[in-house]
Amino acid sequence: MALLITDKCTNCDMCLPECPNEAISVGADIYVIDPALCTECVGHYDTPTCQKVCPITNCIKTDPNHIESDEQLWERFVLIHHSDQL
Repeated sequence: MALLITDKCTNCDMCLPECPNEAISVGADIYVIDPALCTECVGHYDTPTCQKVCPITNCIKTDPNHIESDEQLWERFVLIHHSDQL
């Protein structure tokens, strides 16, 4: 499942440097998460780091348009970080 930053975002810049996949970027009004890069921190951390550091409750949540299994998230992690070894 990719994550989604809601319109509660205040652009505080806490999540941007925390994403190990560089899936978070500056959008038109708020930060956005690229679902093609988001692994919910699978392969890096036990829980999504962006959610941990976000000071706004429920600002970053599961994107209902990008529901994926743990296996799919692991596959994406491998493709992003270890494609040279495949």
